[in-house]
Amino acid sequence: MTTLNAPPAGQLDLGVGGMTCASCVARVERALRKVPGVQDAAVNLATESVHLTFDPARADMEQLARRAVRNAGYEPRSLAEQEAEQDAQGPWAGFLPVAVGLVLSMPLVLPMLGDLFGQHWMLPAWAQFLLATPVQFWLGARFYKAGWHAAKALTGNMDLLVALGTSAGYGLSLWLWLTAAPGHAPHLYFEASAVVVTLVLLGKWLEARAKRQTTAAIRALHALRPDVAHLMGRDGEVDVPIAEVMAGDRLVVRPGERIPVDGQVLEGQTQVDESMLTGEPLPVAREAGGLLTGGSINGDGRIVMQVTAVGGETVLSRIIRLVEEAQAAKAPIQRLVDQVSAVFVPAVMAIALVTLLGWLWAGVGLEVALIRAVAVLVIACPCALGLATPAAIMAGTGVAARHGILIKDAEALELAHRVRTVAFDKTGTLTVGQPRLTAFHVTPGTDEAALLAAVAAVQGGSEHPLARAVVTAAQARGLALADPEGVRAVPGRGTEGEVAGRSYLVGSLRWMQELGVELGALAGEAAALQAQGATVSAVAERVTEGLAARALLAFGDEPKPGAREALAGLKAQGVRCVMISGDNRGAAEAMARRLGLDPAAGEVMAEVLPGDKAAAVMALKKDGQDERRRAAPRREGPLGGQRPSAAAERGGPVVAMVGDGVNDAPALAAADVGMAMGNGTDVAMHAAGITLMRGDPALVAAALDISHRTVAKIRQNLFWAFAYNVAGIPLAALGYLNPVVAGAAMALSSVSVMTNALLLKRWRVK
Repeated sequence: MTTLNAPPAGQLDLGVGGMTCASCVARVERALRKVPGVQDAAVNLATESVHLTFDPARADMEQLARRAVRNAGYEPRSLAEQEAEQDAQGPWAGFLPVAVGLVLSMPLVLPMLGDLFGQHWMLPAWAQFLLATPVQFWLGARFYKAGWHAAKALTGNMDLLVALGTSAGYGLSLWLWLTAAPGHAPHLYFEASAVVVTLVLLGKWLEARAKRQTTAAIRALHALRPDVAHLMGRDGEVDVPIAEVMAGDRLVVRPGERIPVDGQVLEGQTQVDESMLTGEPLPVAREAGGLLTGGSINGDGRIVMQVTAVGGETVLSRIIRLVEEAQAAKAPIQRLVDQVSAVFVPAVMAIALVTLLGWLWAGVGLEVALIRAVAVLVIACPCALGLATPAAIMAGTGVAARHGILIKDAEALELAHRVRTVAFDKTGTLTVGQPRLTAFHVTPGTDEAALLAAVAAVQGGSEHPLARAVVTAAQARGLALADPEGVRAVPGRGTEGEVAGRSYLVGSLRWMQELGVELGALAGEAAALQAQGATVSAVAERVTEGLAARALLAFGDEPKPGAREALAGLKAQGVRCVMISGDNRGAAEAMARRLGLDPAAGEVMAEVLPGDKAAAVMALKKDGQDERRRAAPRREGPLGGQRPSAAAERGGPVVAMVGDGVNDAPALAAADVGMAMGNGTDVAMHAAGITLMRGDPALVAAALDISHRTVAKIRQNLFWAFAYNVAGIPLAALGYLNPVVAGAAMALSSVSVMTNALLLKRWRVK
């Protein structure tokens, strides 16, 4: 059991070269989990990397992990080396071995084509031997090496299957040639072994090429960072490498240049294209005091900025890190695939042996029996099985990031398509989040201006939207604000402080009720303001007799543009929308109606304190489970009683929570899927599984849509991966597929899975 004082676990990402299938993934994970101090290891075949969680006390973990990977028969690499290697590769990188294999194999295949037209172009046995041998032992050396490591570890992988299958075909041909009677030309199978090796190499090359396309999103984000910044020093502008820029430096950004790091505008004004961050194509205005994000593009104005964050602390770096983590993570469905893969290769080898013995028992002879066993070994390679899930996740998270949807973990991506209830925080999510002070009613005999100035002084240090509205209203009237004393925030209720020797409490009507404050003549006005949809707060003063009401403050907010349409779109898809608000019920319901929500249908949860939002989300989850059980068909229990069906027992609909990622963090964590509407802040990014970089409620539906499409691709990929094997293995065992066709089918399965996943790159926000 983890204690609250336990240190955070160490994290390590390492590249792993030489993996070819899902069995390799299982083997590397097993080897790393045996390393002392390792808590978990998750390997991603598509990115050829492993993410380790370990005891931070083990300072030598990287060296131990590298040794374990090497001992397992694979090549440990740093991710930087791997990325540099990928960036340097052109579209034809790695094709030379495939080209050599095609040149050497073609003369072996041509006689087979000639037979179709009645031509006999069969090469002499010695010529077939000379062509097939370099393909088998030079180009195919990688299969022998990796297969040998797997055999030593008493496990199996794709390389072992290929090595065994092609060696059997090659060896049989050699034996038939050497034992043939003088003058007799036996039928040889050199072409089968050579073509299978070539086809597998071709499939791996096409697969690697597709992988580079799936990681294009990450490389595109890296490319957003400029190499040089214009530093304002004592001698004027000096060009310095980005790595030398420090927080607090003053930089010049010229028109059309990329902003090098995060910062704040000191001088000038411009328009900034932040589409790389938010997915919003329209530029936004920035003037003195405005925030700038590294990687965005400056418009037509020259500006001077002050650096606020560099290196790994910039928004762009955090986005890259989040996308990389999401692409390296395993979806829950992948764990099932890993379990299947662990027993897949041994099962295939057993099937091949049964095929060999079965055909020998049927009396077809060693030659035919061996060829059919070879076909089983070749077609059963589980490459596609290992790529099916990670390839789709990489493509889905990459295209989502380009449209301002950051998916933090694969589990959120897999769950989001099942969301049937979405709970929205009101302020800043469905509304603009910049409420205005619309009314200020004071008790008779009270100086309105002086009281407003005092209230604004007490609220001056608060970041709450209502507090900022009070300060803005006081400043607009030109009121001078005194320095308050003893200011104390009461979470979820209000603020207390002293101004000019008088003690004031500013907060919700609920707080006033808890404190026993009598509103008196203000009570009727409060009810009228609430009925009009205003959010109402009160001001009380500590006097000798206790607490006396002094004023009412009414606030109004506006729905976000497009929020009503976004909610209507979700409801049209059968998704229940619920607004959670801390406002009084009258104000909350009035805003809900403006947004198209129906309070009578339970689509509004009002007067919910920030600390109670998580409980409200849990209540929605429970309501969904209860409703599902009631709606589920009943079936006879073991004693004749009625009980819910299996569908109901698996749990209710998935609930998503959409909030600003700051005070909504507990609710975001409590939901099945948390969506933070943020501007890239740490809190917003880490509070939820999905961060919507643009504060647009329409992105909620887009996030559900990309989840739906990604999961559909995963299911399609898994179907095809299993279909190839389920259909191919029996056909090969029964003699309907020769090794050449089996090799082609195996290569095609991997390529089809990668190509299908890449179709996600065409996705667009509707």
